[in-house]
Amino acid sequence: MFRSRSKEEKAPTGKVTADLSKQPRDPEAPKGRPTPKRSEAQTQRRRAQSAPLDRKEAMRRQREARRADLAKQREALAGGDERYLPPRDKGPVRRFVRDFVDSRFCIAEFFLPLAVVILVLSMIRIPQLQNIAMLLWLGVIVMIVVDSIGIWIRLKKQLNDRFPDEPKRGAVAYGLMRTLQIRRLRLPKPQVKRGERP
Repeated sequence: MFRSRSKEEKAPTGKVTADLSKQPRDPEAPKGRPTPKRSEAQTQRRRAQSAPLDRKEAMRRQREARRADLAKQREALAGGDERYLPPRDKGPVRRFVRDFVDSRFCIAEFFLPLAVVILVLSMIRIPQLQNIAMLLWLGVIVMIVVDSIGIWIRLKKQLNDRFPDEPKRGAVAYGLMRTLQIRRLRLPKPQVKRGERP
């Protein structure tokens, strides 16, 4: 009962067989594996605790995770953090397209304010003002089309020069859609000033 441990026979640790793992282990025998670090043990404990108990709990956690992801995306859209941007805005090609568009004055970005002015003019019951509104409407549409064609040609050329091996599918359309937005309301926020070439 009071024998010293050195006199006891030690269990062989080199060879562990499958039969031994099925037998109940003696508390004083070596366990055959290293003691886990505290951080690993805490992680395993948390994982065991965080497993959802029922379907409602799982759905609630999923909603919270989705909200957190959307909040990160909003912050990324406001700050331009590439890691959390939606897939549509990610990558060097899309960043270049955004910078290319944001560095220029585009007629298309003034489309909405001009459309409101033209609409107000066309509602006034004076025939001359209505004619001016129609001519303005036609002129704005022609200018937007011409400007968009120019941007399309220059952007396509720049993309082919700068990113010959990168996939560029949809990049030009992405840029043209960005020109239709008012600069202040664009997301991701513009990272270059007007006139500053990317």
